[in-house]
Amino acid sequence: MSERERWDERYSSGSTPWDTGTPSSELVRLVAEEKIAPCRAVELGCGTGTNAVWLARQGFDVTALDLSPLALERARRRGGDAGVKVNFVAADVLSPPDLGPPFGFFFDRGCYHVVRRIDAAGYRATLAKLTAPDSAGVVLTGNAREPHNPGPPVVSEEEIRAELGPLFEIVRLTEFRFDEAEGEGVRFLGWSCLLRRRRGAETGTPLTAIA
Repeated sequence: MSERERWDERYSSGSTPWDTGTPSSELVRLVAEEKIAPCRAVELGCGTGTNAVWLARQGFDVTALDLSPLALERARRRGGDAGVKVNFVAADVLSPPDLGPPFGFFFDRGCYHVVRRIDAAGYRATLAKLTAPDSAGVVLTGNAREPHNPGPPVVSEEEIRAELGPLFEIVRLTEFRFDEAEGEGVRFLGWSCLLRRRRGAETGTPLTAIA
């Protein structure tokens, strides 16, 4: 079974505890508190489009990627019901198509902590390709300080700084709890990473190599 088929199977069977059906409360909080102005935005691993649609309703020009055609079918329906335009694209985040000019904001709820286990450098290369200098980003990922099974994959603070730090200034790294999915009864511990793209970090290589 291919990765695309595997994710389609998850959505077909309803085995999607991350899909709460409501915008991420952490995303909503950060956009408001950090005064992130509407701009061209990209979401990596958008699932059924809840967060992408919310960003579009705030005035962002949103492109959203996901590997699962079934998830994107539901996302497009969600966008249509909300009366907003989102460019939903079926793509592997490790090999995205040409999406036009670089984005001023990106959001990732749970894509990074899955993809990094396959190719962390490739994930960073995708962000190097997609984001503009000084662009902002929010990554929400599982937290290794509270291991759990089942639940989202976990990442340590040291891994985040090593994998994302070469390309981004880590403006703020704080602990939070993921929103509870209906019927799950648990809120897993996560990391909320507020990022700012470094000028000069054009390839995502370590800054010592750039200097």
